[in-house]
Amino acid sequence: MPVKVAIYGLETIPKIRRGDDIGEKIVEAALKEKVGIEEGDIIVVSSKIVSKSEGRIIDLKEITPNEEARRVAAKVAKDPRLVELILRESKKVIKAEKGHLIVKTRWGFTCANAGIDRSNVRGDADVVILLPENPDLSARKVRLKIEKLTGKNVSVVITDTYGRPLREGQVDMAIGSAGICPFKDYRGKKDLEGYVLKAKLIALLDEIAAAAELVKGNGAEGIPVAIIRGLKYDKCKETDTRILAMKEEKWLFK
Repeated sequence: MPVKVAIYGLETIPKIRRGDDIGEKIVEAALKEKVGIEEGDIIVVSSKIVSKSEGRIIDLKEITPNEEARRVAAKVAKDPRLVELILRESKKVIKAEKGHLIVKTRWGFTCANAGIDRSNVRGDADVVILLPENPDLSARKVRLKIEKLTGKNVSVVITDTYGRPLREGQVDMAIGSAGICPFKDYRGKKDLEGYVLKAKLIALLDEIAAAAELVKGNGAEGIPVAIIRGLKYDKCKETDTRILAMKEEKWLFK
């Protein structure tokens, strides 16, 4: 039998507002589109709608930058109010030069601008959206609601768009998850020629995030949720997606 994996983009997810129940909206859309929710489905959710439901939208007019934010903003030619928010959401500044501000977020991932974005947010140019404060907790809440409404055992992955070192373009990556193990580990197993693999550790969550983005998109498509069906994976009761972040002592580029 051929290996088959299906990806469904849910087109009828409504505009999400603060306080909306994401799990409930997903189940409603899946039923409306006759996709349904099946045992083992992986529900892939864009971080934007999670942030909106959690009230992570900020008006920069309400932000007063401190001296450090003004200093960094002058160095990278960015709005001091935005830089103030970036620093609040960060543990550490990794690089601040050539118009770029790369930080390690409080959640533990390294990215530009602490993931703060202006895209897909209603309002003027002063309105920005932050990443979910605890994406794993957000994923668990969505998973529990879907399982409660459907009786199906599913997994949830929350994604955001990232650039990659020494590569042009961006891809979606996982920032939060529930019910699914982050890696597919081939270390110690033999390949087709009998060679014992030593470093084959597949970042399964990131592969799932990138695959789902093929049907979700990040522009005017308006498809913030995808369902991946038919993929075999290892389930985990407790997940910590931050394990995908490489420890600094292993970095080759800084």
